[in-house]
Amino acid sequence: MKYPKEYLEEIKSRLKVSTVVSKFVAIKKRGKEFVGLSPFKNEKTPSFTINDEKGFYHCFSTGEHGNIFDFLMKTQNLKFGEAVRSLANQAGLQPYRFTEKDELREKEWNIYTEIYSTYIERNKNNMISSNISNKEVLDYLKKRNLDHKSIEEFNLGYVPFDSKTFLKLNSLFEEKNLKDSGLFYLDERKNEYVDRFRGRLIFPIYSLTGKPIAVGGRIIKENKKIAKYINSPETNFFKKGNNLYNLNKARKISNKYDEVYLVEGYMDVIKLYNNQIYNCVANLGTALTNKQILLLGQFFSEIVICFDGDESGYKAALRGAENSLKFLQPEKQISFLFLPNGEDPDSFVESKGKEYFLKYSSDNKIQIHKFIFNHYLNNSKKTPTELAMIEKKLSILANSIDDNIVKKYVLGFFLDQLSNFLPQKINLTQKKYKLNKAKSLEITKNIYKDSQKFSSTEIKEFSLLYILLNNLDFFYHRLDLLHDLSFFSHENKILFELVEQSLKNGDYNNLKIDRKFLENINRFATVKHIVKKNDENHSKVLDIFDDIKKDLKTYGLELRIQELESKFAKDFSQNTFDEIRKLKKEQNIN
Repeated sequence: MKYPKEYLEEIKSRLKVSTVVSKFVAIKKRGKEFVGLSPFKNEKTPSFTINDEKGFYHCFSTGEHGNIFDFLMKTQNLKFGEAVRSLANQAGLQPYRFTEKDELREKEWNIYTEIYSTYIERNKNNMISSNISNKEVLDYLKKRNLDHKSIEEFNLGYVPFDSKTFLKLNSLFEEKNLKDSGLFYLDERKNEYVDRFRGRLIFPIYSLTGKPIAVGGRIIKENKKIAKYINSPETNFFKKGNNLYNLNKARKISNKYDEVYLVEGYMDVIKLYNNQIYNCVANLGTALTNKQILLLGQFFSEIVICFDGDESGYKAALRGAENSLKFLQPEKQISFLFLPNGEDPDSFVESKGKEYFLKYSSDNKIQIHKFIFNHYLNNSKKTPTELAMIEKKLSILANSIDDNIVKKYVLGFFLDQLSNFLPQKINLTQKKYKLNKAKSLEITKNIYKDSQKFSSTEIKEFSLLYILLNNLDFFYHRLDLLHDLSFFSHENKILFELVEQSLKNGDYNNLKIDRKFLENINRFATVKHIVKKNDENHSKVLDIFDDIKKDLKTYGLELRIQELESKFAKDFSQNTFDEIRKLKKEQNIN
């Protein structure tokens, strides 16, 4: 049996060619494409190219050309079915099972999308035809500064109030299929089917692969008795929480953008798009779902959630933040952008323009964990009881994060920020050794100004030094644990070397360290609360120490790989290529 075309297209839409190929070939981005040495032939000059937009690879030295299925079949010696199963797993799809039920579903799917295609095309024609009944919708579009280009780009349509669409479609499709599409409902009093979207401007909704699966509709005449916006009801082929408006377009340009704007409405997307902000999508009238977050994460490294600048928009953002925090990953980021009160993306970009919007976004977006913390802190009286409740709530949220490394640092951030409200701070130096007030190390003078200057890597180094300085007796007997430690800040590296040498000499109770240096370590070491709670549990502290040690080693490998890839882009040396592969293998092991 053949795999359904829709299933194969779904796999291809979820996986970039470069993502699949990069697991086997070292590639480097060059313009809109990626280049690398051919996997089909030994060569020193790269002839292998990848184009994510068009969804293919091409080898100029051998003539090999194809998609992700072809690549696995030709380079990994897989049969087509094996390649499909492997890539489906990578794309997060269930294996396809060939049963009579599946064949029936495939047939129903084709009928379903054909009904929607016909419906959308018919109502688009209603919009652009010279018909007196469409004057109101055209006037509405003109008022919203939308022209014929927007109609064509998004296939906008109009359903007249006296729509006869059901009768027309009933001559082409069976009544049951039309009813199951959700476009019509039976008026039992009149015993006739009614168009659910009559009297509305409609916005077609497409699947990842570009198939029409639903529509949204907005009333043209204001009427407080009916909803301003409605969507197709959920069907066997459409789930609101599993889809996003305009993702079919946005995912095709994801190789050009690191971030995507997630907004609330159809009009927000269209106005952003008309202002050349193409990396935008909208949820479909529901609270932000886990599925939508995971879906966007497949294509973009940062999701910027931009809801309306009013109370309801803020509440929606908070719900979205608490629901999506658990999906944070080291290489992924979720941020929030709050527009001035009374503005939405539609009105804001229309009045300010593209450049102002992007500058405002860059200056004002806030990372998800900071947004959550600020919300709870700003909405409390900061009494001991309320602070305790906030700590409990934030700890629960942080512990919901799937990735253990991100979980550790988000929890550390929450606790560190709350520690500013403790009545008395513990001095790092009081616990383990007496601070010598003699002349401090010259290199540690005047290097601490503003916490914003510290990179995430320096923060990790502070955490490593915090553990070390608070467990000097332990590390004196376990000097082997200090081997292969990586420090990238010159000052932190010098301090570590001083401590290490003092431990080797057995003279570590009289260290000469600048007090301000110690204060910064105490303030910015994100693990200090966890370490304090496990003060006597060296095994737990050692696990944390090893995790940070691995993180820093991985960072060092990334820097070296970036350096070699830059070199490779210029000389395409086989030795450089081999070293990159070796380091990437070590990176995966680490």
